[in-house]
Amino acid sequence: MTSSKVLLTGLTSDQFRHPLDLQATQTLKNLPGLDLVIRNLLGPTAEQFFFLDNISSSIRVSDRQLPHLHTLLVEACRILDLEQPQLYIRQHPVPNAYTFAVRGKQPFIVMHTSLLELLEPAEIQAVIAHELGHLKCDHGVYLTLANLLVLASAEFLPFGGLIAQSLQGQILEWVRCAEFTC
Repeated sequence: MTSSKVLLTGLTSDQFRHPLDLQATQTLKNLPGLDLVIRNLLGPTAEQFFFLDNISSSIRVSDRQLPHLHTLLVEACRILDLEQPQLYIRQHPVPNAYTFAVRGKQPFIVMHTSLLELLEPAEIQAVIAHELGHLKCDHGVYLTLANLLVLASAEFLPFGGLIAQSLQGQILEWVRCAEFTC
């Protein structure tokens, strides 16, 4: 059985986001000034740190290095109408994949070798598409923002541990909502 893949030209994140993701993300966007702080103050440092970590600890996928994975990435980006992020493969015993983009300048996806060993090519592409969905929805920005709130409240506010615990529960709820989308 073969299936043709449909190009989703002009696709925006609001067209496929789960309603709970939309609502939860809007709540985070409404926190005054925090989006600006994440993108402009934390973003450059975090992106540089992760870039250096990736190039020192992972293999970057390209048309010359792991071309079969590069082809899956290029096709998924074309289907989802998204610019191609960097894709890194990291030696790790726990199957996982994740993405990061705070300012959108150096977005990347990391896939663990143990995950690749478990999956067929179509399944690998589904994981790539899942991570691309997070990039398209800008989830990385708001997850970073939410985590900073927890850390700051735990460190700097009276009764910070209690506040951090409450915020952490709300963040985990948002993460679940974001996963409904992707």
